[in-house]
Amino acid sequence: MELLLAAVIGLSVYGAIHGIRMYRADAKLPSDLAIALEVGATRTTAVGSVIDRLGMRWAPTVLRLMGPKLVDKKRRQIDMAGNPGGLTIDRYGARRAVYGFLGVLGAIVMIARGQVFLAMFMAAFGLVWVEVGIWSAVRVRKADIERTLPDFLDVLAVVVSAGLGFRQALGRVAEKYEGPWSDELRITLRQMDMGVSRRKAFEELRRRNDSDQVAMFVTALQQGEELGAPIVDTLIAIANDMRRTDAQNARRKAAKAIPKATLAVTTFLLPGTLILLMVGFFYGSNIDFSILGG
Repeated sequence: MELLLAAVIGLSVYGAIHGIRMYRADAKLPSDLAIALEVGATRTTAVGSVIDRLGMRWAPTVLRLMGPKLVDKKRRQIDMAGNPGGLTIDRYGARRAVYGFLGVLGAIVMIARGQVFLAMFMAAFGLVWVEVGIWSAVRVRKADIERTLPDFLDVLAVVVSAGLGFRQALGRVAEKYEGPWSDELRITLRQMDMGVSRRKAFEELRRRNDSDQVAMFVTALQQGEELGAPIVDTLIAIANDMRRTDAQNARRKAAKAIPKATLAVTTFLLPGTLILLMVGFFYGSNIDFSILGG
């Protein structure tokens, strides 16, 4: 069995090396996939780049099997994640192909060795590993944006009240910030520079971010523009509403944490403490337990 496992691993390594050579020598990729392969090349890791090159040939097949609706949904999730590591929808298809192959191969090897649990683990790895990275990036990015947004709005209100127009103030403040919210604003400003209306650009901003605070910001901004409300007052009101919402969410999380902490204490800590006290009591009393056995 060990020889079979070594042979499978050896064939996998040989296939990977051979696949890289074929890609570099003979593979003819469509122009859009070739461009997608190089987009974000400086942002991804060396391992990620190798995986992309191995799986890019099968990316169109994976995306075709997913169907247009699921591809659009996954593209939106990648946008909400901020394209981590230069991830595009084509790179996603390539990684799904490679990790799926590795998961199936590992599951077959584990089944051959009689390890069903590890086989199920390898199959799950092939199915969800790429998804885990996207979900994690979405959560981190959303938390970072919601933490940055109220302070950003305060600074923006100050700059606008100093006399700059909203478009110029937005660009000036975005230059001073770093992180996902600054990246989103730069994308929005670039769209406006290319001729997209401000309303449409901010609608795209809302679509790219699954955040209630971003939706609140865009909605209040558009309503203030329609009603003719002063932009400074609108920005300050939005920032105050966001801080109020954050405080309510913090209180709600604290209220949910108290029962969980109580359950953990009563289930694990209290019984464990009582057991330690009883064991210490008996050992300290020098009781001879041999008499209990007759």
